[in-house]
Amino acid sequence: MIVLVDTTVWSIALRRKRPTPQERLLIEELAELITEFRAVLIGPIRQEILSGIPDPAQFESIRQHLSPFEDLPIVAADYEEAAHLFNTCRRKGVQGSHIDFLICAVAMRHSAPVFTTDNDFLNYARHLDIELHQPRKG
Repeated sequence: MIVLVDTTVWSIALRRKRPTPQERLLIEELAELITEFRAVLIGPIRQEILSGIPDPAQFESIRQHLSPFEDLPIVAADYEEAAHLFNTCRRKGVQGSHIDFLICAVAMRHSAPVFTTDNDFLNYARHLDIELHQPRKG
C-alpha cells in the first residue's frame, strides 16, 4: 500500500541538520517506505518542500533528491472532493488549508494513509475518512 508523505516529513528528512530522536524515527520510517517503493507525493507537496529555500545549491540538491518520485496524478474530481472536505470540516468548526484538503482528497481516492507530523490532520481524521500513517518503530 502506498503512503502519501506530507511536506512536514519530507522537510524533516531533507532539511534538518540535527534531527531530534523523534525526528530520527520519522526519517527512518520514511527511508523504509522509500526502500519499499511505497512513499509517494503530489505536486503541491513538492512545491511546498522546495518553496522558501534561499540557497540555489540547497534548492537543487533537494530537487534532485525528490526527482525519482513521480507525483500521484490530481484530477478535477480531487479538487471538487477537497472543496467538499473543506466544507465538511468547516461546518464542524475545523479549519484547514486548501492544500491539506487536496492531500486528503487524493489520499482518499488512492486509499493511501497520510504520513505527516501536522496535527491539523488529526482534526481532519475525526471528521473525514482518512487514515494517518504511524511509524512502525517507537
